[in-house]
Amino acid sequence: MDSAMISNFFVATGAVIPIFILISIGLLIRKMQLLTDTELNHVNRMVFRVFFAIMMFYNVYHADFTVPIHLSLLVFAGTGVLAMCALFTAIIVAIEPSNKRRGAMSQAIWRSNFVLLGIPIVANIFGDDQVVVPTVLISVVIPIYNVLAVFILETFRGGRFALWPILHGVLTNPMIDGLLVGAVFQLLHLHLPTPVVRPLAQIAALTSPLALIILGASFTVTEMIAEKRQVIFCVVSRLLLVPGIILPLAALAGFRGIEFVSLIAVFATPCAVASYAMAQQMGSDGPLAGNCVILTSALSCVTIFGWIFLFKTIGMF
Repeated sequence: MDSAMISNFFVATGAVIPIFILISIGLLIRKMQLLTDTELNHVNRMVFRVFFAIMMFYNVYHADFTVPIHLSLLVFAGTGVLAMCALFTAIIVAIEPSNKRRGAMSQAIWRSNFVLLGIPIVANIFGDDQVVVPTVLISVVIPIYNVLAVFILETFRGGRFALWPILHGVLTNPMIDGLLVGAVFQLLHLHLPTPVVRPLAQIAALTSPLALIILGASFTVTEMIAEKRQVIFCVVSRLLLVPGIILPLAALAGFRGIEFVSLIAVFATPCAVASYAMAQQMGSDGPLAGNCVILTSALSCVTIFGWIFLFKTIGMF
C-alpha cells in the first residue's frame, strides 16, 4: 500500500471511527441500563427540539458565507432525493404486494439520517468550522424528506395528502426554525455578545455527539425479523444502490471537495431514525421500518468508510 493509499485510508477511518465510538458508548449505556426507554425518549425529544435548533442556529450564525455554495449543489441534492424516491418506490410497487410494507420500505431507502450522521462526517474530514455546506443542504433536503414521507405513507394507506399540514410541520421543525433565525442574523448582520455566543457554541458542539450516543442507546431488536427479504432489499438499496447511483453522477457533474463529501453525507448515510416513528404513526409497517434503521445504522460504519475511501482514492476530495 503506497503512501497516498495509506493517507486515504486514514482519512476514511478518521471520518467513521468517531461515529462508531459514540454509538458504541450508547450501546454500553443501554447494556448498563443507565437509562430507561422512557428516559431515552425524553432525552431524544430534548435533543431534537432544543439542541438541534441551537446547533442549526449557531452553524448558520457562525458560518463564513464567503465560501461559495453553488445553487447547482442544492438542485442536484434535491433532484437526487426525488429521483431515488420515484425509482425505488416504483420497484417496490412491482415486487412487494403489501401496501403496509410498501410505505415503510420506500421511506427506508430514500430518506437518510443526514442531519445526525452527515454533519459529523463533514466535520471529521474538513473540521468543525467547515459545516456551512451541509448545514445549507439541510434547508433543502429535510423539507423534501418531510413532504415525500407524508405523501408516500398516506398514499399506501389510502389516505388524503394535505399540503398545508405538511408545510406547517416543516415550518415548525426546530431544525428549520434554527436555520431560519440564523439566516436572519446573518442577513441583518446582527451580533450577539460573547457571553451569549459561548454557551450556544458549547451546545452546538455537544449536539451531534449526544445524538449519536442516544442513537446507540436506542438500538434494540424487539422481535425477530420476519420480513428478511424486504429488510435485506432496503438495507442493500439504502447503503449500496442509492449511493452507487448518485455519487458517480455527482462526480460526472463536477462536484468536488466538501460539496462531494456533503453529497456522500446525504446519500450514503443510513435510514433516518424518524422514519420508524412516522411508519408507526401513519399505519405502515413499524417493525420493518425499525429493523431497517437498526441494520443500516450498524452496517453504515463499514459502507460509509468504503465510499469515503473509494472517492478519496480517485481524487473527488
